[in-house]
Amino acid sequence: MRDDQADRPILVGYDDSPESRDALRWAVEEARLRKLPVLVCHALHWPYALRPVAREVMTQIEQAALGVVDEGVRRAKELAPEVDLQPVLGKGTPAAVLLEVGRGAELTVLGSRGQGGFDGLQVGSAAVQVPAHSVGPVVVVRPSLQPPGGQDARVVVGLDGSPPSLAALDFALDEAALRGGSVTALCCWSDCGSASWPEPLPFVDSNALRRGAEARFREVVSHLAARRPEVTVFTEFVTERPQRVLVDSTKDATLLVLGNRGNGAPACLLLGPVTQTALLESWCPVAVTPAEVLNPRLPPG
Repeated sequence: MRDDQADRPILVGYDDSPESRDALRWAVEEARLRKLPVLVCHALHWPYALRPVAREVMTQIEQAALGVVDEGVRRAKELAPEVDLQPVLGKGTPAAVLLEVGRGAELTVLGSRGQGGFDGLQVGSAAVQVPAHSVGPVVVVRPSLQPPGGQDARVVVGLDGSPPSLAALDFALDEAALRGGSVTALCCWSDCGSASWPEPLPFVDSNALRRGAEARFREVVSHLAARRPEVTVFTEFVTERPQRVLVDSTKDATLLVLGNRGNGAPACLLLGPVTQTALLESWCPVAVTPAEVLNPRLPPG
């Protein structure tokens, strides 16, 4: 645990939905491994804020919301009695509350959807908005997934050389170290100089470009992984579309870690297309890191 983690809790969003219960299990296990407290957070959002509400009615609504928080704390205590638990009842939309409280948290955890939405909804609005705007890492737990543990833990991280993806590798190394597991660092390459590329570049040796990119990828991974010598790191450099490769890689994974946006993502996108696809289709929980989380020191080149 880093020195700056000492007073920073794990924040988990809880609304008593099945997905939030999965998130609660993940958060409690994460806190147990990191020896950190847990904030069990519920958002009270009255949908008709512009209409006057009788004080008695509002009191009943607040009592019901407090009951949800208390239920979350009770469940968490059953999972890990040794973890320090604190209830938090915020007022506002779930995304707004989690983003505000999350400013002081080491990590924010939430389910892929909550009580709202409609049948068949894969990812709720908070599960997109929180990773997109958070100043710290966010774990979105997919449905019916248990927290990982044991020596078989396998963390997959996608890298493209962007600052958020380098922060993702640092986060992945820490998560694997906590669980005694390994990291698979995955990079997907496009042959921009080949004939199959929509607009081939003149006088470009695509094979030389690929070899150079692969060498740099492995150099960067090796350099950053030296901080965690106890973690076994595997590297994969493939010529395939990143969305499909990363989703397929999660079928036997404990956690997928991605930056919030990678190289080439339009400035108007707060989440890159690869990360958005992972939140929709990943077989395991997805951790999303902004570039500001860490400042990895890279080798010159």
